[in-house]
Amino acid sequence: MGSHICDYLVQKGMRVVGIDDLSGGFLHNIESSFEFSVCDITESKAISSLWENKGPFTRVFHLAAYAAEGLSHFIRRFNYNNNLIGSTNLINEAVKSEVCKCFVFTSSIAVYGEQEPPLSESSNPLPADPYGISKYAVELDLKSANQIWGLNSVIFRPHNVYGERQNIMDPYRNVVGIFMKCAMEGKSFPIFGNGMQTRAFSYVRDISPIIVESGFREDCFNEIFNIGSDDVSTVKDLAEVVSDEFGIPLKVDWLKERSEAKHAFADHSKLEKFFSDMQKTSLRGG
Repeated sequence: MGSHICDYLVQKGMRVVGIDDLSGGFLHNIESSFEFSVCDITESKAISSLWENKGPFTRVFHLAAYAAEGLSHFIRRFNYNNNLIGSTNLINEAVKSEVCKCFVFTSSIAVYGEQEPPLSESSNPLPADPYGISKYAVELDLKSANQIWGLNSVIFRPHNVYGERQNIMDPYRNVVGIFMKCAMEGKSFPIFGNGMQTRAFSYVRDISPIIVESGFREDCFNEIFNIGSDDVSTVKDLAEVVSDEFGIPLKVDWLKERSEAKHAFADHSKLEKFFSDMQKTSLRGG
């Protein structure tokens, strides 16, 4: 997603500096012309050096995280270090610079936990796993940074984002990528339980332009938005679409039901009040 954000920023004529540790992304995803450095956001000295040598930055778009929700129970220290401590390193520098007009952060609908969908921004966050907890903690830190230091932010809670340039090799995140990899390798699709879990799979090129535009619109500052598709599908539906698009018979490896939100999709009425022209791509189209 970060590379798509950079593309849209370049199209707007912005000078863009991008960083990533390449633990989940690839250099060949960089298609537009911007300054890129391999950098780990958990290294506070490296982040300070970035601001000193490349800054100051008037906007920060922060998408770096290890988004492995189910796995986060077993990698707690790694999860919090990457998703929380790394985020606070960026927030600290944005506050200290005093020129950052907006800090745009991609949180997650994981902050809602297992609540009745459609999930609304007015719902009380109840994250059920360390990944969701870390995302919500960053949201709270940004709220504090605004109250104490005046740092403006926009928080997005995306869900099940897929699309070009995604890493399909990670077995712990992004079921779209997992199913695509299985299709390419001729393997059965792993489905937990009966496959009737519902999700709204969201195409990356639908949401990236909105994330970019929000950083330049003062009416969006200090708002929280759900962002993603309204097209709700079951995991079994997804498996059928992927197998059909790859032209292969569907083979499923039915696995024991696991602890997860059975139904997770969001209400986007607030977002549509701000961005009424949002592009909406169907699952099969995406």
